Amino acid sequence: MTAQTPSHLPVMYAQTLDGLRVRRDGRYLDGTFGRGGHAAGVLERLGPTGRLLLMDKDPEAIAEAERRFGGDPRVAIRQGSFAALAEWEETAAGLDGVLFDLGVSSPQLDEARRGFSFRQDGPLDMRMDPGSGECAAEWLARASEREIADVLWKFGEERMSRRIARAIVARRGERPLTSTGELAELVAGVVGRGDGDRHPATRTFQAIRIHVNRELEDVERGLAAAHARLKPGGRLAVISFHSLEDRLVKQFIARHAKAPPANRRLPEVRAFVPTLKIVGDAIRADAAELAANPRARSAVLRVAEKLEAAA
Repeated sequence: MTAQTPSHLPVMYAQTLDGLRVRRDGRYLDGTFGRGGHAAGVLERLGPTGRLLLMDKDPEAIAEAERRFGGDPRVAIRQGSFAALAEWEETAAGLDGVLFDLGVSSPQLDEARRGFSFRQDGPLDMRMDPGSGECAAEWLARASEREIADVLWKFGEERMSRRIARAIVARRGERPLTSTGELAELVAGVVGRGDGDRHPATRTFQAIRIHVNRELEDVERGLAAAHARLKPGGRLAVISFHSLEDRLVKQFIARHAKAPPANRRLPEVRAFVPTLKIVGDAIRADAAELAANPRARSAVLRVAEKLEAAA
């Protein structure tokens, strides 16, 4: 089966594929299939003995993966978080490349019924896997004012987190929040609409989505699992869309690539042996891509390569 050309190229398509350095006989995992733009590019570069493993939390993304690539004998597909990639037997033989394209996908944002967007009214859900866990409306209906404020501050860096949390709790005393439009309107009433391009509910929606889906926890676990499964010479490519994600990725790579600063007050330990090599600088979308896809404005791509194990 020949990989289909995506109807629109995903963020930093060429840069990501260059970073993965796809070999024809290699074994690669796309842990965030989405709608398959990057996966299609990897598959086009694989030969008949290559292997592509596809994962996604979202059952709709998995259905799309089955539709597009399910008939290709080089492809294996599994629904689930990339945090558990090491539990998949297909990864046991080692991987030549791992890709994570973090955050919410364009189809999820564009579908009002998924509850991710403050620009379209829909059910207040926000789960990447709608069949698993607690939705945003359920969490907001039971969480304490302090817990809500902490989530908005920690995951959204929202300066008015306490005021927004107080307003949410007051509102649910009258009737529960059940739609994205209701939540967006409430937040705008607290924050003010301003005159900039950023919607006043942007940080609140981001924070609740990250919390509901345990995104940062999954990133930490997924990075560790990818590091464990990568073969020497294999590449890790991660696209992040906000500073919290990018900080985790940057720190993880640095922790395995650079010796920690020396501290004369601590006892001497065994010499540091790096297991990753940083490949180039962090990459951002160029002007041409930003003009075609404004959602790429916050994207950051980082690439690292697994090193040979120490003797």
